[in-house]
Amino acid sequence: MATPLWTPSEARMAPTHMRAFMRLVTQRTGQSFADYDALHAWSVAEPEAFWTAAWDYCGIVAETRGETVIADKDKIPGARFFPEARLNFAENLLRHTGGAPALIFRREDGLRREWSRDELREFAARVSHSLDQHHIGEGDRVAAYLPNMPEAIGAMLGAAAGGRVWSSCSPDFGVQGVLDRFGQIGPKILFTVDGYKYGGKRIDIRDKVAEVAKALDTCDWVVVIPFLEEEPDISGIPRAISLQDFLAWSEPAPLTFKQLPFDHPLYILFSSGTTGVPKCIVHKAGGVLLKHYVEHVLHTDEHVGDRLFYFTTLGWMMWNWLASGLAAGSTLLLYDGSPFHPGPNVLWDLIAEEKCTIYGTSAKYVDAIAKEGLRPRETHDLSALRAMLSTGSVLVPEAFDYIYDAVMPDGQLASISGGTDLCGCFVSGNPLGPVWRGELQCMSLGLATDVFTEDGQSAAVGEKGELVCTNAFPCMPLGFWNDPDDAKYKAAYYERFPGVWCHGDYSAKTEHGGMVIYGRSDATLNPGGVRIGTAEIYRQVEQLNDVVEAIVIGQDWDNDVRVVLFVRLREGLALDDSLVQAIRRRIREGASPRHVPAKIVQVTDIPRTRSGKIVELAVRDVVHGRPVKNQEALGNPEALEQFRDRAELRS
Repeated sequence: MATPLWTPSEARMAPTHMRAFMRLVTQRTGQSFADYDALHAWSVAEPEAFWTAAWDYCGIVAETRGETVIADKDKIPGARFFPEARLNFAENLLRHTGGAPALIFRREDGLRREWSRDELREFAARVSHSLDQHHIGEGDRVAAYLPNMPEAIGAMLGAAAGGRVWSSCSPDFGVQGVLDRFGQIGPKILFTVDGYKYGGKRIDIRDKVAEVAKALDTCDWVVVIPFLEEEPDISGIPRAISLQDFLAWSEPAPLTFKQLPFDHPLYILFSSGTTGVPKCIVHKAGGVLLKHYVEHVLHTDEHVGDRLFYFTTLGWMMWNWLASGLAAGSTLLLYDGSPFHPGPNVLWDLIAEEKCTIYGTSAKYVDAIAKEGLRPRETHDLSALRAMLSTGSVLVPEAFDYIYDAVMPDGQLASISGGTDLCGCFVSGNPLGPVWRGELQCMSLGLATDVFTEDGQSAAVGEKGELVCTNAFPCMPLGFWNDPDDAKYKAAYYERFPGVWCHGDYSAKTEHGGMVIYGRSDATLNPGGVRIGTAEIYRQVEQLNDVVEAIVIGQDWDNDVRVVLFVRLREGLALDDSLVQAIRRRIREGASPRHVPAKIVQVTDIPRTRSGKIVELAVRDVVHGRPVKNQEALGNPEALEQFRDRAELRS
């Protein structure tokens, strides 16, 4: 019988929030829980009791909670959580004060800055007061075109303190990509920088900012934060003002927090798809706050003084998730730059030197460092590191092996899954439970996460189907921006199975109460009418040393669909017949004959979004001669050209 890769020891289990939360629930209800699965079952069966207990255990700061926990709870969508509550998101994230570090920032060139909790609060106060003075108030949109720097966290909190709505993207976005997003929501102010550094290059973005400013006619001010130069020339940017001058408008007064409804809009996040203008997803302050509290405190077991790092940009919802770690008392480690410059160990230098306790990354990064042959546990002091998180794409079983062998032999590896759509997770980590190879540990508390078959029935363990959620949860979006009657919102998540959130992941439940995800449902392959998850193919191909990365699609062919695999090989290698046969043999033996590609084609680059996700749908459209909309969502759109009109795909 298989054994888990990691099981928490008694010493490791003793301080966990999850156990303390179980005791709280037992005291209130008299019900005891043998394990996590029992707690999860209760959290779904008794949602009012669960979310109230979560509110109390996490200590949410609020003017009032009210008596009603869920109104219209049978309406999905439409249920409203804590409709009588009044609170402020920023007040909860800034609840911890004093001289302990709140933010530690490092840039790829070695620059390091540290802000204490009081310094972060002071900066947020100055931003909030200056926004007031500039007549930017409750409900107004505040946009950010920024690197992952302390001022970004501070500006977001200053905006949220007054009930403004925050939206952001990273400075590597092109002009059209920024306008596709911010142009839809009409921000009144834009925070930006003069430029950024990446891969050893100094990239000035002032010309891009000027174009964006000219097109955003709703934007009264463009606040430029110095990042490349101490005093950059911003005279060419319409309505530009330096950060120093902007903050000079603030009055020397304590930070005040406007008490707002639970459903007050907090964030506008953008879908990163490549099939049209991004969807503008509006998230609720209370919903994000409560869900993130549960994820940080219970699922991640964060305590005051933890040091939390997630490699992300402001264009990925994991930045918003990272920021919420402040509420749990964590010090946030921020990094801006390439994860491989000046060398492949740059992030491990940060983790070791800053004594990171919880490190989050993407599955693609894990695969990349494994192929580099890195063994961080042998080159760095990782004694403080007790947990790793991975999301963004499927973490294959071999990546689990690599982490426990080369990185962290005695710690929790939590592969988590959710997304921009809910700004949170459907499947999470469980600090009390074992880690099984290739599996996401558990269904998130309070969410009735399941897998449905094609006919809308709950799938058996091991049976593949659609990841769904059958109950209401607090961080369901408020809706999409400018979507009358929620038509697009309902079509996006509730059209497939009425009254059930269909997330779009091709998944299966495991015998251990966890889940395996096989890729996005809209990218699944259907040769001969049999559904195949793309992750099943990637898992096999990525074990071949000659293959750096790959992307697989289904090509319409002869009244059916055939599997086409594109591979990027190590420098200097060419795809010959022996390598083609090796790839096919590996897939046939490791997956099945149905997974073997009909065509294998060499390419020099794989197109991906700016958050690092490969774009199977965009490649499929190019191969079929269809236009790819929203190419600005891609970090390397030029890579698409090599997939166009390939001779190999005409026979």
